Amino acid sequence: MTSPESQPPTPEPSEPSETHAPSGSADSEDPEGSTDVSEGAAASAEPDRVHRSSAGIAGGVLLLALVAWLGIDALVVGKGRTPWLALAAMIVIVPLVIAFTLRPAVFVGEDRLRVRNPFRVIVLPWGSVASLRSGYSNEVVATSGTTYQLWAVPVSLRGRKRAARNEARQTAEGIGRGGSGRGGSVRRGGLLGGLGGGQGGGQGNAAATERPVRAQADQIMDDLKDFAERRGGAEAAQGEPGVRWAYEVLGPVAAGLIVFAILLATG
Repeated sequence: MTSPESQPPTPEPSEPSETHAPSGSADSEDPEGSTDVSEGAAASAEPDRVHRSSAGIAGGVLLLALVAWLGIDALVVGKGRTPWLALAAMIVIVPLVIAFTLRPAVFVGEDRLRVRNPFRVIVLPWGSVASLRSGYSNEVVATSGTTYQLWAVPVSLRGRKRAARNEARQTAEGIGRGGSGRGGSVRRGGLLGGLGGGQGGGQGNAAATERPVRAQADQIMDDLKDFAERRGGAEAAQGEPGVRWAYEVLGPVAAGLIVFAILLATG
């Protein structure tokens, strides 16, 4: 194919289509390059990881089902002002149940930590996170000294006790396996040990038992601490914390309380 420089000064009508062919091929390559760039940008901008309390969600669903059953029964069967009182009570109770069970979540992003509590949403760039601590509740402390509780990551004392028992059991098994020699490692391997060889299976199990056993909430807090350490100094992770009140929850609750108070006052 001839280059544009070698073509005559007065090209025929059919020649521009030929000269546009290489440019078209170049254009067809450019979208591929732009697609690669966009795909790379999309890959780098990973979605936020979300942490929720499965026990809280299950409890919230059960409570909502109970409130719906009792409330609808009062609306249908109730006499006089009972249906109106039931309706006002449902307007108050349903948002509160959702706020304390289904709503709480922790969104972990590359540049910020977003905490959605029952009545507030806190946005903390990683540079503004001073520490994360665990006690009877999991909390994040901002550089200003303000403490925010992580409702979506509740502390489970039962989970900690279970993790401690598992760690103690694995430690005892590791000591017993180390003292029993090769025969102990083969017995610990079981079916997988038979497939992979006696000694190899024992080494794999020994490596597995060396992993620390942690409760789920403590593992989440460890991940958050790692994020804060890695991203705390990033330029994109700097800024001041932001707090927004959850008016979508407070509004219906206030409206239900007003209706409930009016019904009681006029009764």
